[in-house]
Amino acid sequence: MSRIGKKPVKILKGVKVEKSGDNITVNGPKGSLSMYVNPLIKSEIKEDEIQFSRGSDLKKEKALHGLYAILAKNMINGVSEGFSRKLELVGIGYRAEIKQGFLYLNLGFSHPILFIPPDGIKVEAVNDTTILISGIDKQLIGLVAAKIRSFKKPEPYKGKGIKYEGEFIRRKAGKAAAK
Repeated sequence: MSRIGKKPVKILKGVKVEKSGDNITVNGPKGSLSMYVNPLIKSEIKEDEIQFSRGSDLKKEKALHGLYAILAKNMINGVSEGFSRKLELVGIGYRAEIKQGFLYLNLGFSHPILFIPPDGIKVEAVNDTTILISGIDKQLIGLVAAKIRSFKKPEPYKGKGIKYEGEFIRRKAGKAAAK
């Protein structure tokens, strides 16, 4: 059995979980999230926990079992505490700023890059070289962070680009001098 799937998901105080058909809706102080659960996986809501179970040991059901448990856990944590992700800009002249709710990035191109954040995601420029992405949907935060990072991925020779906070960039040696 899935180690993650067989553990019940704790419902935190101040969070309300409802099930209607194949959908689970989580309401909390920061907002509301909803998710569709495949009918192969059965979910049962008790007073302070959600239990997920599967009908058989088919490979697809095993994969979905742990998936829905962790998605429900992320939804509960998101509506109660929220999630955030930091990006760092490394390079001379690389800057980020917020103007009128849009993110403007100067990344060494001939033009600034304009990024419009999706609904439910808050993007802040902590300083010129740090971007903070926050919201209640962990999956959407990761998607936005990956999209912003894709504008200028870190390169291995000088390490310039947009990287996640704490990410290690493996550096390569440049060309060796001819003898």
